[in-house]
Amino acid sequence: QVQLVESGGGLVQAGGSLRLSCAASGRSFRAYYFGWFRQAPGKERDFVAGINWSGRRTYYTDSVEGRFTISRDNAKNTVYLLLNRLEPGDTAVYYCAADSGSYTDYQKTFHGDYVSWGQGTQVTVSS
Repeated sequence: QVQLVESGGGLVQAGGSLRLSCAASGRSFRAYYFGWFRQAPGKERDFVAGINWSGRRTYYTDSVEGRFTISRDNAKNTVYLLLNRLEPGDTAVYYCAADSGSYTDYQKTFHGDYVSWGQGTQVTVSS
């Protein structure tokens, strides 16, 4: 497994932007498929975006398509989520997750696809 630490959350006005970072420690960073999930108060943790081992394949849930961008820097062992045109409905704790290190190109959107999770970072969007 890999250890994950998120950062970059905060309070922002609607229409603003944030960049979340997920720093990973452990071996074979390049092998992992990474995902970002979010959980609003009283709701389930939902998939937001995923990125394959090379960074060439990304996938987004419909509600963030065109506004959020997931990327990775394999040299820095870091995954990013750029949040643009934020809306109050984006308010949640955002979590970074990694699979078991499979070099897969297939999108992973379910909790059970991932074995490592960060502690989360709070994003609050005011109207």
